[in-house]
Amino acid sequence: MAPMTHRKCWYFANSVIDATTPEIADAAYIEAMKHERDRATRERLYRKRAARAPENEPRVAAMLALRREQAEILGFPNYASLSVATKCAPSPSAVMKMVDDLDAATAAPAKREDAEIAASCEWGEVAPWDVAFLAERLRESRYSYSEEELKGHFEFDDVLRGLFRIAKFLFGVDVREVADRPPTWHEDVRFFAVGEGGEDVAHFYLDPYARPGSKQGGAWMNEFRNLSRHRGEKPLAVVVLNLKPKDGDGRTLMTMRDVETLFHEFGHALQCMLTRVGEEDAAGMNLVEWDAVEVASQFMENWCLDDRTGIEIPAELKEKVKAAKNFRAASTCRRQLALTSADMLVHIDAPADYAAADAAVRAAFSHFGVPQTEGERFLCSFVHVFAGGYAAGYYGYKWAEVMSADCYGAFEEAGLGDDAATARLGRAYRETLLALGGSEDALSVFRRFRGRDPEIGALLRQQGLA
Repeated sequence: MAPMTHRKCWYFANSVIDATTPEIADAAYIEAMKHERDRATRERLYRKRAARAPENEPRVAAMLALRREQAEILGFPNYASLSVATKCAPSPSAVMKMVDDLDAATAAPAKREDAEIAASCEWGEVAPWDVAFLAERLRESRYSYSEEELKGHFEFDDVLRGLFRIAKFLFGVDVREVADRPPTWHEDVRFFAVGEGGEDVAHFYLDPYARPGSKQGGAWMNEFRNLSRHRGEKPLAVVVLNLKPKDGDGRTLMTMRDVETLFHEFGHALQCMLTRVGEEDAAGMNLVEWDAVEVASQFMENWCLDDRTGIEIPAELKEKVKAAKNFRAASTCRRQLALTSADMLVHIDAPADYAAADAAVRAAFSHFGVPQTEGERFLCSFVHVFAGGYAAGYYGYKWAEVMSADCYGAFEEAGLGDDAATARLGRAYRETLLALGGSEDALSVFRRFRGRDPEIGALLRQQGLA
């Protein structure tokens, strides 16, 4: 996944992507490391990628020095404090506390996961370029369901109706397609109205299908217009996917990742469309802090397999899908923690040169059990932090994930099988996370819904790590 941005989030795993984009190179590398059976080829790929962009060493050092100078000029003790000052997290120490808490909770499960990988290895010692390959073989043997089998239950129009059903159940809104649509940029684009209390409160376009050569790959949501009571304008959003076009039978079958992406992007759209803030500059997703902008979208992913969508999937298959989602969850979490820790450390401690910064990264990776090899230059290709606006902000991925999981945790605690309690909480979520937008800081909005600060317990429970 490429860097998330305000009002736009990209997914590439199952999209049709222009092969010239850097994201396709990353996706191709990941898939190659999972499926390339020749070990020597995997090693060459790994070493080449790990040592790429050595010319960036002096640039990285210069950028870190300039950020340190910028923080000093503005009166901050370090660049991390400057970065976090405009975000949801209250301080760098709060970020590192989250890292420490997740570190303690995932260390033992990650060791068990690594032991499983080592036990499955047929050639002795597991090298860094072996992990993804062995993990994929283990996943295949443990969760024996076919993606094609699953796709048979995810016809696009059925999934869309299921998404709208769960939105009505949780938030009390009616979504209907507008037959007499306004002019659109392509014949496949559809137009919908969102109603609440008998009145249309917002509209959105849905552009679902890939058009190679004329449409950017990935998936995203953007707002064309925010709520403005001063001008009498209602929200207008767009949700863009890159699904395969309809087959000969007029159907589009979706992968599980496609379904999650649709729910994710619609979560962004709901925060735009269901705002109660009449001032457009603070309405919807405007002014929502960088490290909280993904909360509403990630929250919606939890409902993909909920029975109340009406999407019919055999119970046994559904349980396999849920279990597979948590495969190697501890190791995945610890890699994110390693990246977060490395990013924060180089912006808190202000290393004097590239070698010192590289040493901090290596120490973080070693602590979290992330494989390394001689000659790696991770910072030279850490695009998020040195070219993507994530300086001392990479933690935002995990911070938002903790908040989102904790929101869903409220529903778990109330009893997901209790329709009345779930609907009641859905309305409360609608009036806080979806309604208040950037009119209050995201932590205050979260507290309004949850009654306390975010905690990691729900995330650990949902990922099978409690």
